[in-house]
Order: sequence, then C-alpha cells, then structure tokens
Amino acid sequence: MQQRSPADYQPRLSLWGHVWRYLAALGISALGLTSSVGGWPDWRFALDLVLGVISLVLVFWRRRWPVTVTTIVTLASAFSILAAGASALALVSLSTRRRWREIIPMSLLSFAAGMFWFAVMDTATPDDGMPTFALWGLNIGLSVVIIAAMVAWGMYIGSRRELIATLRLRAETAEAEQALRVSQARETERRRIAREMHDVLAHRISHISMQAGALAYREDLSADQIRGEVGTIRDGAHRALEDLRTVLGVLRGNGEDPETAPQPTYADIGRLVEEARAGGMNVTFDDAVEGSPPETVGRSIYRVVQEGITNARKHAPGALLEVALEGSEEHGIDVRLRNRLGFDSNTPGAGLGLIGLTERVDLAGGRLTHRTEKDVFILEAWLPWGQ
Repeated sequence: MQQRSPADYQPRLSLWGHVWRYLAALGISALGLTSSVGGWPDWRFALDLVLGVISLVLVFWRRRWPVTVTTIVTLASAFSILAAGASALALVSLSTRRRWREIIPMSLLSFAAGMFWFAVMDTATPDDGMPTFALWGLNIGLSVVIIAAMVAWGMYIGSRRELIATLRLRAETAEAEQALRVSQARETERRRIAREMHDVLAHRISHISMQAGALAYREDLSADQIRGEVGTIRDGAHRALEDLRTVLGVLRGNGEDPETAPQPTYADIGRLVEEARAGGMNVTFDDAVEGSPPETVGRSIYRVVQEGITNARKHAPGALLEVALEGSEEHGIDVRLRNRLGFDSNTPGAGLGLIGLTERVDLAGGRLTHRTEKDVFILEAWLPWGQ
C-alpha cells in the first residue's frame, strides 16, 4: 500500500502547541549554552545569537519545507549552540513524516554538526584526567543516543497522528455508509409501497372509472338498477380508500404494512375475474394449473392477472380479454393474457405498472414479456413453482 501523505494526518497546531514547543527548544539551547563555559569574544557571542534567532524563526515553517528548514537550522547548529534547540525541534518534526529517505540524511547531518561543534567550536575545558579518545567516544555515543531518541520520538508521534486520523476517517466513512444504507432502505421502501399502491389502487380506481363511465351512457336503466350500480361504485371507492389508508399508514409509521396485511392468493384469482365481469368487462378464464401453487407464487400470479385486467380496462374497454393459466410443479406456471387493442380511453396511464410487474416477476425468479401481434396485445409470464 502507498504510504499516506503526512499532510493527510498532520493536525494544525494551536497557539499553546507552538508556545510549548518553542519553550522546549529554548530549554535545549539554554542547557547547551551553560555547558559551553569559557570566554567567548564579542563576535562569537553575536554570531551565536544571530544564528540562534534566525533558526528559531525559520523552524516555524518546518512543516511547509521540512527538509530545507531542517538542513538550514542543522547547519546553523554547527556554529551556534543557541540553534541546537531549533535543530532538535526540526529533526523531531521531520521524523513525524516517517520517511527514511529524509530521516537518514538529516540524522547524519545532525551528527556531523554535533561533531563539528565539539571539535571546532566548543571552548569548554574537558574534565581533568579524561583522555581525548575517551572524550571523543563519550561525545559520539551521546550524539548517537540523542539523535536516535529524537528520531524515535518523532516517528512515534507521526504513527500516533496517522492512527488517530485513520480512525477518524473510518468513523466518518462508517457514518457516511450508514447514511447511504438508510437512504437506500428508504428508497427501497418507497418503491415497494409505490408498487403495492399501483397494484391495488390502480386496479380498483380503473374499475370505478369504467363503471362510472358506463353508467353515464346507460339511459335504459331503471332507478333501482342505477341505485345498484351506484352502490357498487361506492363499495369500490370505499375499498380503494381503505387500501390507500393502509399505504398512508405505512408512510406515517403507524399503519399496517401492505406486505404483512392479508394478501391475495392464487385462490382469489377467480374472484378477481368475477369482479371484472361484474364491472362490465368481457373476460374468459381458463385455469389448467395442476395443484395449488405456493402462496408467494400465487400472489405473483394474482398481480400479473390484475395488471392485465387493469390495462385492458384502461386501454381496450369492451374488448374480449382472455386469461389462461397453465402449469405444474415440474414445469412451472405460464400466465397468458390476450386482448385486442382498443381506442384510447380517458383513463391516464404512465406505463409504470408493467415496469413494476417485470421487477416483481424477476424477483420471483420468473420472466415477463409483453408484445403486440397485429391488433392483439399479449402479456405473458412464467413463474417457477418454488421461488
């Protein structure tokens, strides 16, 4: 995996973060200054002070130009003990990036600067009786240990920052995925409710529309017959309102779920055809299915027949609708509806019924096709006996 860029997980420093880091750098410089006893000429003290101040100013931009700033302040620390704190701060900050191609050269440069200071610039008097070889060994060992400690501390800080940033990113990603899942669940639920609304309400309302339209042209009916037809229309409207109330109850969250409410089954197809005939449709029904299909398959068959009746009532009023069912447990169930194309009625249609029906049949493991042969519209579906 490609290592993440430090800019992705380096946090912005607060005012207090800058202050305590500079105080630590000044403390390191003060400690180095007290250990370098001996008379310094004025020019030497001025040089040390100038380089130290410049280094403390430059180290402020150590994150923007990490290698450049670290190189400059490390070179300055070879000539100024006051720049040692800025050099240490820059090296620790560079190590938080955890890039060995930057850490190794800067560590070697820091070691070389420390040795140069000890060999050339340091005017402190060595301890009495300590051999030069031992003094060099002590300084080399201390430099290696201090540089290694600064690098290790910086890498630990960088690892911790990246871990925190990764955990934060995972939490944000999990929240976004959860919000997406909730949105998808809502959309799925809306589509399911819309499908149920179309399957149920479109059938009933188209039935009411056809009955009302036929009643408007029947001038030969007696008052009792008109009252009977109006009563049938009223009952259909009441059933449509009950179905609509159920769907709206689901949307409000306090109603009965349309899919958990009593659902039509295969045995209700005959009643569906009789209702269509009672509404004035010319329907033939041929049921050649061997046995009784499972409940879920029977419901899908019911919806196919219901949609076919609804479409015929809308777009081909008065045409003969042929409904044929055939099948067995071994071969599945074939559903076939045929009706001649009619003139457009006043009942609007958006074509969404067949789309939703195709989805329902696909989910049931079957297939649905519809086509026009000359002046005949054919709706065919095949459903497996077991889903």
